[in-house]
Amino acid sequence: MECLPVPYTKYVSLSVGSFVKIKGTFVMPFNMNPELQVDFLTEAEGNENIAFHFRVYCDNHVVMNSRQGGNWEEEVSTSVISFEDGQPFELGILVLSTEYQVTVNGHQCYTFPHRIDPGSVKMIQVWRDVSLTSVTVT
Repeated sequence: MECLPVPYTKYVSLSVGSFVKIKGTFVMPFNMNPELQVDFLTEAEGNENIAFHFRVYCDNHVVMNSRQGGNWEEEVSTSVISFEDGQPFELGILVLSTEYQVTVNGHQCYTFPHRIDPGSVKMIQVWRDVSLTSVTVT
């Protein structure tokens, strides 16, 4: 299967019920602390406003946040890592009316409340230490 370029960007229009599915693998073992980052950007250019920021640090934690006017807001962090070392992953992000619901390999793992209207999201960016096979929005 052909890999997508990283960083990968996709222009989108999100609404309640939208589902983002990202399939890939980490390009190095977890003891080398690979990272995965997904950003829901409200502008096609620049990153001043990020409606949803999801970043996995495979050594020990996951961070979720949002950014408005160039300023990061209060970070939500958890030590629950639901990814498996050396295994492909399927990351799902469901847009609900009040929050994003994040699944890893079909298991609901994280939630993050909307701070910026998901309808304002124009682009998704996926990057860091991953090889991507698909990014779809339904």
